[in-house]
Parts: sequence; C-alpha cells; structure tokens
Amino acid sequence: MLFLTEILRAEVIDVRQRRSGAVQDLAVRAQEPYPVVTGLVVSRRRNLVIPWSQVRTFAAATREVVLRIPLEEVERHEADPNEIWLARDVMDKQVVDTDGRRVVRVNDLQLVESGGVLLLVGADIGLRGLLRRLGLEGLAKRVARMLGRELPMVLVSWEVVDPLGAAPDLVHPASDDAVRLRISGRRIAKLHPADIADIVEELGAKERQTVFDTLTEEVAADTLEEMELSDQVSVIEHMDAERASDILEDMPPDEVADILTELPADRAERLLSLMEKEEAKDVKELLAYEEDTAGGLMTTEYVAVGEHLTAQQCIEELRRLEPDAESIYYVFVVDQDEHLRGVLSLRDLIVAAPSTPIASIMIRDIISVRLEDGAHEVAAVLSKYNLLAVPVVDDEFRIQGLVTVDDALDAVLPDSVKRKLPRAR
Repeated sequence: MLFLTEILRAEVIDVRQRRSGAVQDLAVRAQEPYPVVTGLVVSRRRNLVIPWSQVRTFAAATREVVLRIPLEEVERHEADPNEIWLARDVMDKQVVDTDGRRVVRVNDLQLVESGGVLLLVGADIGLRGLLRRLGLEGLAKRVARMLGRELPMVLVSWEVVDPLGAAPDLVHPASDDAVRLRISGRRIAKLHPADIADIVEELGAKERQTVFDTLTEEVAADTLEEMELSDQVSVIEHMDAERASDILEDMPPDEVADILTELPADRAERLLSLMEKEEAKDVKELLAYEEDTAGGLMTTEYVAVGEHLTAQQCIEELRRLEPDAESIYYVFVVDQDEHLRGVLSLRDLIVAAPSTPIASIMIRDIISVRLEDGAHEVAAVLSKYNLLAVPVVDDEFRIQGLVTVDDALDAVLPDSVKRKLPRAR
C-alpha cells in the first residue's frame, strides 16, 4: 500500500545514478473508476513533469525514485494543463463520502500499482493520514500497541467522487478550500434527500452547485425542502434562473414563498416570471400575507372534494387528482363556493359502501384557524387537538390552505433550541 505523502520529496535518480531533484507532486489523468498517475512533478515553477512510464522503480524504504532516462531528458517534459496535481489540487481539500453521507477532508491519498500503471484508489480521511504526513505514524502505531489497541485507517474509495467535471478549475485552483469534484449523480441520487441536504449544508456555494447539477429537478426540490432557509436561499441565489424556477415549481408554494422573501426583489421577480402561471399564482398569494400569520405559514397544497359526491365518486376523484402522499393528511369537503363543510377520515371513506354520500360520513365539527391568526395561536391549536395540519379559512369560512405542524413549530421555536424536525409534508 502506497500513499502520496510517502512519495512526495523522494529523491529522483536518473539512469546514470545522478540526482535530479525531488518529487514535488504527482500528476493524474481523470478516468473511470480510478484516476491514473501520468507523471512525477519535479519542478512546479517550471511545470516539469517526468512521465510515469519513465519511472523504473520506487523504493519506499530509501525514498528514491529511479528513472529509465538520463537527467538531460527530464528537461523535455512539460505539464499537461488538463491534468490534476494531487498535492496541489486534492490534498487538504474536501470531498463527499456518499457511503458515509458526509463531507470529509483529504489527509492523504492511497495509490495502487496495477498492470504497470499507478492508480489513485482512495482518500485517507482519518487521524492516521494526518500523522503520516507529520512523520509520526510509526510512533503512534507503537503507542497504540502498547495500549493494546490498533491505530485505525479510515479510507474512502475514490469511486465516491468523479473529478471529470472539475478538471479545468483544478488546474487553476480557486481560493476556497473545497475541491470542486463532480459527485457521481448515480450514487448521490440514491441517497435520501435528507442525507444529501446534510452533505451540501457543509459545502460552500460553488460546491453545493456542483452537487445540485447532478440531481434531477424532483430530487433537487426534495433536497431543498430538507435544508435550512438560509441554505435554501444560498442555493437558489447562485443557481441559473431557468433551472432554479423549474426546481421551485416542484416545491410546496409556502416553501417557495419563504425563499423568495429572502431573495433580492429583482431576483425573486425573475424567478416568479419563469415559473408556470398556476404555481406562480399560488406563491404570489402567499407572499401577500404577513410572515408570522396563518396565511403566511400555510400551503395551498391541500385536497378538497365536493360535498355532493358519494364514497365511490370521492375515491375516483382522489385518483384523478393524484395528490402527493405527503399532502393528503385530511380530505376536506367543500360546497360549490369553497366553503368548508367537513373533513373526511380516509379510513371511513375506504370502508364506506360505494353509494354512501360523503356528507353522511364526514366530520362536521371542524377545527380551523383564520388567515390573520398568529403563529403561536396556530401552534397552540395544533398541539391542543393533536393535529398534523389545520385548515386556514377566511371570514366567510372558505378554505384557503392548511398549516402543517412542522411549519408551525419552525415558526415558534427559538433558534437556540430549534432543531430540524422530520418533515410532515
């Protein structure tokens, strides 16, 4: 097993046993599944790289690299601008471990020789990698053995990242300290949106964008819903307006309204203008209400059916509407003018005879809140009656939306004790 830090600063000896400097870096070419080492960087200032094919042997014990070519030929080889230099571009940078669902820092890089080539196969993200760089790994291992313990090695397979999308940037590294590696869309898309959210919240704006570029609009929307508002705003603010509007269309309108409220007015207007008219209309309605009122907290995604339906007709209507499972806590019953008449229990609806009028099985004693009710009042109602969501009505008792328990708690809990709650949506 070979690590980058073991070859860095190794003496380079030509075919005539003359010393020609020390290894300052390794150049690699991005390929699937593992990048391949293409050369030894012997002078960063002059961009001199010795092709790996000209390396005869590497002796780890003496830290010597023996070449097949004389010293004079070293001067002929210049760096390929499309290749990545490991010490410069990857060491000490951040990568995403999709298996561990976390952002980790690269302390060392694992290399393996296979078929005559040297491959980058993993990243050491543990304490042992850091100790190795400091020259203390041997001492630490001896101390650990004296205590009857092993010094663990924490490695992440390089398959969890794909550097192809970032190679141009890595040639001229940015000032931030996170390596911009394009994460494998296939792997990261398999994670739960909450896990993806945890990952991207640890990254900078540009790195977040790299991750979101790999996600479908639906997964991107679900991921945004799991993030804190400030992070949601940051992602949308740095995203292409067309793609941002497409993602926002897949989110609940109340979440979209919260995000747009925090954006500059011109950016918010631009995104609204790019959204589908129906979705934009719902968001604009919510933006008209005060933030800490039921109107400001509610979502307009709810299920309502006419009071004239039978149980069978109601079930057929639900099939036609195809509501999201997350939004169908309750089925509200309204008259032709949208006045709220009752609430249906899904259990009662399913077990009722097909011809049973839903008006005879609906709950008529409706718990509701008004548009102007404050967040604390809404939270109190949800708590008192143990509800997952409460309908919001206007002065004429027409349903306008509903407030979910998680949104109500987010609004009333102080920041010092607030924690991310499971989404009720």
